[in-house]
Amino acid sequence: MNIETIHELHEAMGLGKPKHPLITVIDFAKTTDNYSEHAHRIATNLYGINLKNQLPGEMKYGRKKYDFQEGTIMFLAPGQTMEIQPDETNYLELEGWGLFFHPDLLRRSALSKRIGDYNFFSYELNESLHLSEKEKLILNGTIERIEFELDNNIDNSSQPLIIANIELLLEYCSRFYNRQFITRSTFDSDYIARFKKKLSNYFNAEVQKEKGIPGVSYFAEQLHLSPKYFSDLVRNETGRNAMDHIHHFILEKAKNRLLSTNDSVNEIAYELGFEYPQYFSRIFKKKIGVSPLQYRNQN
Repeated sequence: MNIETIHELHEAMGLGKPKHPLITVIDFAKTTDNYSEHAHRIATNLYGINLKNQLPGEMKYGRKKYDFQEGTIMFLAPGQTMEIQPDETNYLELEGWGLFFHPDLLRRSALSKRIGDYNFFSYELNESLHLSEKEKLILNGTIERIEFELDNNIDNSSQPLIIANIELLLEYCSRFYNRQFITRSTFDSDYIARFKKKLSNYFNAEVQKEKGIPGVSYFAEQLHLSPKYFSDLVRNETGRNAMDHIHHFILEKAKNRLLSTNDSVNEIAYELGFEYPQYFSRIFKKKIGVSPLQYRNQN
């Protein structure tokens, strides 16, 4: 099922004509589609923010499955695909709300340039946000204000107010995700330790000589996390992003090689996995403050 517009979304869910062509708030309890009879694979051109209390069967994002818990909120960006697999032996009524909007709604607004900064639109389903009762009330209030605007006659203030409330919703979600990172700090610390061990093992096994410098995506995959979630987890836990940790590890090795061998800068760069020695020298000077040769000569 490919959904390009708000109108197509309403048709797919057995709802009437939308109140606005570019945005809608859906009460999932009022949808008439029979989720228990057939599977759904949905590709959408819309942004979606969904608070789902119960879900029949299981949901898949890509190849990963996720069992929703009460008070879970998930995010969808244009181009993403999700799949619902029904489970007739354990059917639950679908409850909650969904805010869906087309990218055209944000055109010429400041949010259109900033929405890419909300990394949680790229998180996997198993990295969804779990809300407290108080947090749910806050988001529900924001949704009610958007519904208020949709229920009234559209005027010059309608779209700016709707977009302002979408941005408010996203800012609250950012705050709540930060809270989730903090409350999961002990659990996340284990991810940091595993990341550092995998980074060390990568270079101890000299994998970089064949495959080059590992990126954030490599370690995210090793830890079964999405790259954006992994990056945010590392930054929230350590104050530095994942790539900074990788570069710091490599540059420490580089400093040791510069001081303990007579290898040329080019040789050290290739040994550490750099395809271009100039790139190695540029990163070294940016992070250390001097060029590799200056560092060797000063020490």
